[in-house]
Amino acid sequence: MQFDDDANLDTSEVQDVRGSRVPGGRATIGGGIAGLIALLLGLFFGVGPDQLGLSSGDSAPSPASSSLAQVQQSCRTGRDANTREDCRMVAVVNSVQDFWTQEFRQRRGVYTNAPTVFFTGRVATACGTATSAVGPFYCPRDRKVYLDLGFFDELRSKFGASGGPFAQAYVVAHEYGHHVQDLMGTLSRSQDNMTGANSNAVRVELQADCYAGVWARHATTTKDPSTGRPLITSLTDADIRDGLDAAAAVGDDRIQERFQGRVTPETWTHGSARQRQDWFYQGYRTGDMAQCDTFR
Repeated sequence: MQFDDDANLDTSEVQDVRGSRVPGGRATIGGGIAGLIALLLGLFFGVGPDQLGLSSGDSAPSPASSSLAQVQQSCRTGRDANTREDCRMVAVVNSVQDFWTQEFRQRRGVYTNAPTVFFTGRVATACGTATSAVGPFYCPRDRKVYLDLGFFDELRSKFGASGGPFAQAYVVAHEYGHHVQDLMGTLSRSQDNMTGANSNAVRVELQADCYAGVWARHATTTKDPSTGRPLITSLTDADIRDGLDAAAAVGDDRIQERFQGRVTPETWTHGSARQRQDWFYQGYRTGDMAQCDTFR
């Protein structure tokens, strides 16, 4: 995956609070054993810590001595996105939101931008205080995506994904799939507290995978409004394979087999490895969000 070296990145779509301290608000799911339990339950790539029983503390992060504006200072152009991981994530957020803005407009709708928040360790959200153990997530109460970049190392080391820039892009695009669902009123279907292979929770997650695939199909043709050129200039078959591999690595069956030695479909919340791959590829193959009806 390559970006246009001369493209300007819009850092206003990312809030960088890495190095912040979050006062108060104890999270009931943290690191270590508690975090592992969350993963074993399939509470991964979730739609907000409010579903995980996290604390309701709403304290804002307070600055630490380190800079809280690394992204704004360092991520200026596509050239930066081709050399720095955090800048690459800024570029992906820009591309994903440019696509959905244009897609909603074509469908006579209005897409509302959602910022991505970079954090380390712990973060306060409108859905509660969360730690990195929750994994990347979308909070519908403040309409923000939350991401600890250290997760990408765990995606390779803990979950066995091959990694690669597009595997990271898939993670971000999946979370923005939840934002699209939120805008369309379908995200709430996952909040009936039901689990299982045919539950609404699984169907919501698979649809977000499909939406990520739809973006990927159009990623190299979606034009940056500021330049009139695509921000992403190259997306190869190998990139798509990395995305499919990441989707499989976080399938409920793969996670359960890896960490608890058995597969229990009645507890699934995100779908099997095969389902996640199939729905991502469905979106990528068709490029049509209308083909992502996992509830049908």
